[in-house]
Amino acid sequence: MSMKFDIQPASNPTPEKDRVAKLVDPGFGRVFTDHMAIVRYNQARGGWYDARIEARVNFQLDPAGAVLHYAQEIFEGLKAYKRDDGGVNLFRPDANARRFKDSADRMAMAQLPEDVFLEAVEQVVRIDRAWIPGGEGSLYLRPFMIASETFLGVKPSSEYIFAVIASPVGSYFKGGPAPVSIWVSENYTRAAVGGTGAVKCGGNYAASLRAQAEAIQHGCDQVVFLDAVERRYVEELGGMNVFFVFDDGSLSTPPLGTILPGITRDSIITLARDAGKTVREEPYSIEQWRKDAASGRLKEAFACGTAAVISPIGKVRSVSGDFEISGGGAGPVAMGLRKQLVDIQYGRTNDPHNWIRKVF
Repeated sequence: MSMKFDIQPASNPTPEKDRVAKLVDPGFGRVFTDHMAIVRYNQARGGWYDARIEARVNFQLDPAGAVLHYAQEIFEGLKAYKRDDGGVNLFRPDANARRFKDSADRMAMAQLPEDVFLEAVEQVVRIDRAWIPGGEGSLYLRPFMIASETFLGVKPSSEYIFAVIASPVGSYFKGGPAPVSIWVSENYTRAAVGGTGAVKCGGNYAASLRAQAEAIQHGCDQVVFLDAVERRYVEELGGMNVFFVFDDGSLSTPPLGTILPGITRDSIITLARDAGKTVREEPYSIEQWRKDAASGRLKEAFACGTAAVISPIGKVRSVSGDFEISGGGAGPVAMGLRKQLVDIQYGRTNDPHNWIRKVF
């Protein structure tokens, strides 16, 4: 299905000098561009309709809007990168479109056709290209969908709003990626088999915030969750997947099922295997992690996701004691993979897997 977007530029866009000032230090997710994409869904009308690009405005939602009561809501996160030649790249947006569809399916929401997702993202990048920072900055794109039918009753909504907003972001780490410290959550779990762990829905993140607050109370940057059944196996961080690097050069990462199938995670597995490394997707317990860090078998641990790309993990803290990985510094495997990935994203190196979609 292809849809034509009705493009209605903002009548009073941000003046250039104000925009330039905002782009100096945009932070993450605090500054927004002038436009958004919006497409509506109504079952009675036969599906998706009224695709448009318009000025970013507030939604009007009835107080009985389904999303406000039953949390039918999903989202994605991806970035647009400015190349040295002035063109703009998207990185694997087709994978985001597929995952968005899978999330909608699990949440009993209407599935947005992948080409409509891609078109919406591209149109926002086109109209707001002046907001894309150079250097290590990028334009963070947030496609999302909410249930908008007005009713109180537990059933799937018959109406939805899909939208894409955009936010210029600076480099996630000032002065290069600093190793993060993580807190092992022993009271809270993130997901169980059959649950929504593999879905990018707001509820997963809401449920992780209490554990993240606990991590901060213990002086850590991030929380890591263990499996819900045995409370032993490492699953993922509050918002990132995790990898382990061993002294034989191999890598390991928790298997899919209850964790988010991260696009950065999948890209790292591919790049590491391209380089001839063994990558295992298998359960890894917190006891084993502690033991391997102590013996030196574990050389590096790192987290990965769209926002930070790769964050080395330096220290792990828990009720049963703290431990460091290789002296707490950033390791060569993590940093090498990070450079390779970022160079592909910004178009500085070849793209053997056709991950880049050029908008310009």
